[in-house]
Amino acid sequence: MMNRMAHIAVPIAFCLTVTGCGLNQWVKNGFKVGPNYATPTPPLAEQWIDFRHDKKASAPAADMTQWWGVFNDPVLNSLMHDAYAQNLTLREAGQRIAQAHAVQGIAVGNLFPQLQDLTGSHTLNKASSRAANPLSNQWFQDVQTSFNVGWEMDFWGRFRRSLESADAALDASVADYDNVMVLLLADVASNYVQYRTFQQRLTLAQQNAEIQRQAYELAQNNFKAGAATERDMQQARQVYEQTRSLIPQFEQGVRLSGNALCTLLGIPVVDLAPRLGQTDVIPEAPIAVTIGIPAELLRRRPDVRRAERQAASQSAQIGVAVSDLYPHFLLNGSIGLEAEYVGGLWHTPGSMTGSFGPAFQWNILNYGRIENSIKGQEAKFREFMFAYQQTVLQADREVEDSIISLAKSRERTVALTESVTAARRTVQITYDQYRAGAVDFTPVYLFESTLTQQEDQLAQSRGDIALNLVNLYRSLGGGWQARLKPGGIVGPPATAPTTQHTPLRPDVLTPATTRAATRP
Repeated sequence: MMNRMAHIAVPIAFCLTVTGCGLNQWVKNGFKVGPNYATPTPPLAEQWIDFRHDKKASAPAADMTQWWGVFNDPVLNSLMHDAYAQNLTLREAGQRIAQAHAVQGIAVGNLFPQLQDLTGSHTLNKASSRAANPLSNQWFQDVQTSFNVGWEMDFWGRFRRSLESADAALDASVADYDNVMVLLLADVASNYVQYRTFQQRLTLAQQNAEIQRQAYELAQNNFKAGAATERDMQQARQVYEQTRSLIPQFEQGVRLSGNALCTLLGIPVVDLAPRLGQTDVIPEAPIAVTIGIPAELLRRRPDVRRAERQAASQSAQIGVAVSDLYPHFLLNGSIGLEAEYVGGLWHTPGSMTGSFGPAFQWNILNYGRIENSIKGQEAKFREFMFAYQQTVLQADREVEDSIISLAKSRERTVALTESVTAARRTVQITYDQYRAGAVDFTPVYLFESTLTQQEDQLAQSRGDIALNLVNLYRSLGGGWQARLKPGGIVGPPATAPTTQHTPLRPDVLTPATTRAATRP
């Protein structure tokens, strides 16, 4: 026994020496060649720029599982519920998880004997009549069956590295599903906010157009009565028609936002007005928003987790490539039965055949190609690492952008609210003066135009607050956590027509794959 172990140890030590891999490193890596992956820690600020002096901002982030609930809008809740259940892009991502899970299963199978097959044959044979064999004119049968096994031992960790790569790739596919879900929910909320914003802008335009129509009729009557000039009438007509021209634009915006929502819901384009209603109330964002600290992005942002897992998967591929530098040790075996007739197969042990023995294969003259393959895998790993770092930087920037955009849109809305209040009073005063004949229509024309513009800007600014909050939750990676909850996204059922297909819930996320949800 000791002699056999010595016979094995000598070639192993020789392989490790000539290929440049130390025995200690091989053992330290768990009897696997190639590098062991370590999760990188990219540099991140301890606090967001606008909260560096706010102690409350260092508190843990609030539960973002269903962040859209902060708007307290039942219609939005129902849209989120249906999009989660029916969106086709999310289904695609779910099937990519199923594919990665199958690849992982193949990698697991390679740890066991790679060749396991049962063969059998029944042939009739006849030798040439020109041969010297006296039996050459006779037919004879050959019946055989055998079970063959071939096992390449995972001596250098090639198959275990492949399994590591498949595990990480599966985690990356789960993170990709989560990222699709984050983007989907943010898109639904954004289009819903835009729908309501266009509705409010449309309502304001219609109201102002009606007021300006009445002013135009007054100026027209005064002109006919000789109490006003034609310029007054034309100015009144100009501001009226200008406001009226905005109505088709806003009606188009309402329809386009609704069409986008239909696609996100996974249904054909239909008129969503019966379901969404004619209210022009823009979802209102809460005053206080808890966002946590930058370091939480590494765990919460699915695209960051996906990039890190892709790097981990590629790291394992380096070990797979390195294993080609070493000989592959195999164990082959076969046991079977062979006889001239079918009945003779069972005359054992005489009909038994078999073989068993070790073997090895070593590509000793291909080191140039193997080494370049290793270099290629290493370069690809560095590419994924740079991509991961860039993803972290991008995530950090998106959150900072959303924070400042939300804060400044609030400030802008406050100023615009005061401006609109003053503009409305100015129009009323000027209109009363015109009725009394104290001024011509020019100041009325100017102030009505200004009021129309400022009211529209105020509606847009209110919508921007909600949109920026949606972008903030998207940049923080909120929403995907809902798939971890029983029942997923909880919400009222749809009241609009939907397609009659079976919803694909994230049931493809088996317990073996959900570990990616908590991996940093």
